Amino acid sequence: MFKVTRQQQAFFDTFGYLVFRGLMQDRMMEITEEFDQVFQKLGGNYNGKPHNFRKTSTIVAFLGHSEKLASLLDDPRVHNICSTLLGEDYNYLTSAGNKYVGDTGWHSDTTMEKTWPGNLKSINLSFYLDPMTSETGALRIIPGSQFIGDQFSELLKAQIHTADMHGLWGVERSELPAIPIDIRPGDLLVFNNYVKHAAFGGGNNRRVLLINFSRHYTEEHLDELHEYVSTFAPYWVEELHGEAVLNEAGEERMRHLRQIQDNQAHLPALARAARAAAQQS
Repeated sequence: MFKVTRQQQAFFDTFGYLVFRGLMQDRMMEITEEFDQVFQKLGGNYNGKPHNFRKTSTIVAFLGHSEKLASLLDDPRVHNICSTLLGEDYNYLTSAGNKYVGDTGWHSDTTMEKTWPGNLKSINLSFYLDPMTSETGALRIIPGSQFIGDQFSELLKAQIHTADMHGLWGVERSELPAIPIDIRPGDLLVFNNYVKHAAFGGGNNRRVLLINFSRHYTEEHLDELHEYVSTFAPYWVEELHGEAVLNEAGEERMRHLRQIQDNQAHLPALARAARAAAQQS
C-alpha cells in the first residue's frame, strides 16, 4: 500500500515539492481519455471556443464533468498524500484541465500574505498527459521559495515580476536558478502553492490536469477562502466542484467538499458578471 514516507514529507517541507515516479501509471489511459472527452464536450475552453494553439485553454472544476475523473478524489494514493501533507480534514478546492501554450512566467499559485501552520496552505497535484523536459515546457521550481517571511522568499516575491530581469539580475527569466522537473505520464508532481515556479520552451498543446487541495480553513483565514473562490469568476464557473463530483460523493468525499460548498455562495454572481463583461467587449 502506498504511503508518503517520513523522508518524502521532510523533503516536501524543506523544498516545497515532490515527484512520485510512475505512481498513477495504472490510471493514465483513463485520465487521458476522459480529459480529451471533456475538452471536446465543452468546446475546448472555458468560453466554449476551440483551443487555438496560440493561447492557453483552461476549464475550471474539471473533475465535475467526468465521474471517472472525479473518482480520483477517492483514490487511496491521493487521499494519503493530502492527509499526510495537509491533515485529515483537508479540503478539495477545485480542479482545472489545461492545454498550455508557450512560456509560463514565474509565479506562486496563491497569495503569500498570511502565515499558515507548516508554511503550507494548499497543494497542487499535477497529472501530465504528455512527457515534458526542461526544453519542452517542464515545470521549473525554485526550491525553498515557499517560506513566508524568509529573506530569500520575500526578495523573490518583491523582484521576480520585474519587467527588466536582465537589467536587475543579468539573466533572462528562463535562466534563473531552478530545478526543471522532467516528467512522464504516470508520474505525479505535487507542490506547495507558495513555491515559485514557471515553464519555458513548451509547445502549444501541453495537456495537464491540476487538482488543488488545502488545509481546512480556520475562522481567521476564511477571508482568504472567499478571495480564493472569487478568483475563478473570470473562468465563468459558478461552482468549484461540479455535478460529477457532488453526485457521486459518499460520506468521506463529502467531508472534504463541505467547507468549499459552504463558502462559495458569492461566486455565481461574480461569474455571471465576468461572462457578461467578456461578451460585451
